[in-house]
Amino acid sequence: MAEPMVPEQLGTPFLRRPWTIALLGGVVALVLAVPTLPAAWSTPPFWAVVAVFVAFVLTESVQLDLEFRRQTFAVSPSEIAMVIGLVEVGGVWTAVVRVAVMLLIGARQSLPLPKVAFNAASSVIEVCTALLVLSLLPELDLDDPLTWLGLVFALVAATVVGMLLICAAISLSDGWPGRQMLLSAVPALVVAPLSVVVGVIALLLTWETPWAWALIVPLVIGVVAIFRQSAHAVRERRTVQRVYDFARRVELVTPDEAGTREIVNAVRELLNADRVALWLPPYLDEGPQLVVDAADGELGWYDGPGDPDDLLRRRALAPDCGGPVLSSAARADGAELAALVRRGAREVLGAPVTTAAGEPGYLEVCDRRSDVVTFDPGDRGALDSMLTHVNAAIRQQQLLSQIRHDGDHDRLTGLPNRQRLAAEIDALLLAEPATARAGLVLATLDGYTNVTDTLGHAASDELLLVTAGLLREHAPPQAVVARMEGGQFAVLLPELSLPATERAARRLREAASTRARVAGLDLEVSLTIGVAAAPVHGTDSGTLIQRADVALLAAHSSGGVATYHPVLDQQSLRRLQLGTELETAMAEEQITVVFQPIVDARTADIVSVETLVRWAHPRYGDIPPDDFISLAEQIGRIGPLTDHVLDRALDRCRRWLDQDIAISVAVNLSARCLSEPDLVARVRGALRHHGVPGELLTLELTEGSVVDDTVRNSNVLGELHALGLRLSMDDFGTGYSSLSQLRQLPIDELKIDKSFVLGMSTSQNESFIARSIVELAHNLGLRVVAEGVEDEVTRDLLAQMGCDKLQGFLVSRPLPEDRLEGWLLARTGVRSAAPGARHRRLFVRT
Repeated sequence: MAEPMVPEQLGTPFLRRPWTIALLGGVVALVLAVPTLPAAWSTPPFWAVVAVFVAFVLTESVQLDLEFRRQTFAVSPSEIAMVIGLVEVGGVWTAVVRVAVMLLIGARQSLPLPKVAFNAASSVIEVCTALLVLSLLPELDLDDPLTWLGLVFALVAATVVGMLLICAAISLSDGWPGRQMLLSAVPALVVAPLSVVVGVIALLLTWETPWAWALIVPLVIGVVAIFRQSAHAVRERRTVQRVYDFARRVELVTPDEAGTREIVNAVRELLNADRVALWLPPYLDEGPQLVVDAADGELGWYDGPGDPDDLLRRRALAPDCGGPVLSSAARADGAELAALVRRGAREVLGAPVTTAAGEPGYLEVCDRRSDVVTFDPGDRGALDSMLTHVNAAIRQQQLLSQIRHDGDHDRLTGLPNRQRLAAEIDALLLAEPATARAGLVLATLDGYTNVTDTLGHAASDELLLVTAGLLREHAPPQAVVARMEGGQFAVLLPELSLPATERAARRLREAASTRARVAGLDLEVSLTIGVAAAPVHGTDSGTLIQRADVALLAAHSSGGVATYHPVLDQQSLRRLQLGTELETAMAEEQITVVFQPIVDARTADIVSVETLVRWAHPRYGDIPPDDFISLAEQIGRIGPLTDHVLDRALDRCRRWLDQDIAISVAVNLSARCLSEPDLVARVRGALRHHGVPGELLTLELTEGSVVDDTVRNSNVLGELHALGLRLSMDDFGTGYSSLSQLRQLPIDELKIDKSFVLGMSTSQNESFIARSIVELAHNLGLRVVAEGVEDEVTRDLLAQMGCDKLQGFLVSRPLPEDRLEGWLLARTGVRSAAPGARHRRLFVRT
């Protein structure tokens, strides 16, 4: 038998109301019963009616509940009792007895009256359907096998009609349930013929000898017990499958609010709950988060989960709760009932959620959608299993959020850094290119270097914190305050013209001019400020920051505040000259390379050297690599520059191979290079020219270039990887990659950005972040390189975390080729080729 759930809803159309549906079911039952039941009248003995009643009670007592949205199919072997009833007591008494049993079950389960009425009507309709089918066949004769088939057809037809009746009721109340609803009722079509077979066997044996009941009763009880056990096994398998599907679904969620909502939705669907809420404590610069998913539409908030004094939440978060806590109105005391009432729920499953910050979150599941099935120990176990995956997903999301947050925020002040500021500027100017305006103020803290040299870094850090606080306090509410580097800050002022920006800059300078108590001394805080504005001075972040920086240089000699003017832009002339000399510099060996060794964290083997480019200009001296690399990108000469560095690196690698020594070389690849159509051919040609196998070359890619949609949608990374070389994601943690993106890319290793490594020896937070990156990488099958290792404490911590390779000043500074050879002779030994390897390796002697 299958049961629908027809929920009571206020304000619903007349045809969708539960009593309307029940009344329609009663009308259909009456229409079928009037012509059908009188012809099936009989006068059976009283004991036979009682026996049929007991059979119906027994078979209806075991059910396999199949839930679909708010509907519940309750499949039972009641066809056994119906066969016995139709043969022994006739159709009328079978209908009467079955209706009586339905009323009894409805009262015991406290079902809504419309549902009880509908079930009673459905019982009459199914009996009448069976009688109609049997009336088309010859008279019942249990000695005739055709009669057996007739009974099977009759009861299967009754089952199908009952299913269609339920689908009609669901369509009226909730809309067409779809194909999935029909498929979920298939078990009823399997149970029905088997039940008929059991009933026919019982009748045949009884007709042979009344003593057969001594065998039949245990047989029926056994069938019922087997059905009960099978139903239990089906529920368990269904729960295990759903938990497995849940784990796979949660594994793919994105590390953002949409991913959190997806987790909550998955929990609700698995438990077929009416509402699920997830409360997460404050994290980083975000406040507390409450995510609610409801079956009938999303709710932004409801009373209870976000209240730290809520009784249900306190019980679930108690240290000794031992897993999910179930609260039910049927067993609640006064305080517990009040907590359920404030939620509008009959029962609540509550459980703690583990977060990366250590403070527990809270997950609660309100009400099973079905009014037949309620939460039971199996649901508590399923939720407990899900919590493992929920906790892992939440922690992973928060760890990635922390990595991204730390990648674009200053560790000391918590302000956005240069990278984040550039992104904010570009987003602001690209939103409305034709009308967007913004002012940019660059401010440097006067005397910062003297404070550092005289009082130390702790004092200068304290001064930086004071200055950051002053800028936050006095900047306009819509402004973005950022720390650049050293004692330099920036303030982005959206929607301000150049004159308004100049006025705001002077107000900021005056407001920040004060005295602060630092390291026991009263120090004067003063700022020197450079001003630029968009679109007057530039329409992108790079230009705007560069021109504000030019103005800042001029401000030191112009009263403390200066605005950019092209006359000041000597930097532009210098960049132009450098651009015209780039090709000549490569030809004349002004642009050279240096090598920084990378060692195995466990064996101290030198596994690689990173090849870094340098430019010693005859007039300007050493040019910072970032300056001329970005210049080469802008003028379209980054390809030849990359080829120049690659050639030098592979030449060095080839000479090591000629000495029977295997050391791979790593070359940085610009994001612009990945869009060049001939990149793969040039790399392949360079490897062939020098006779270097692909496995001895590593190309280091920035995190931003790897997750760029253009790169991910092309085959360039796969084609490079197919050459046998390794791909490394450089400066990991400073970009916006996610685990789902990393899984899709042919990346072999991650390089932890040195900003996460430099403070490990003194900061538990830095160590925690580094450990998280190592664990995330290893879970993806990637190797990890830590750059910026400058002391033995950091080296030992990284080795304990399982970091694979180390790079930094502790091993060696970047060295030109001649000095690298001397370093190798003085600091390394030779290790014989490992089994299966063709070349020897060098290791750092301790």
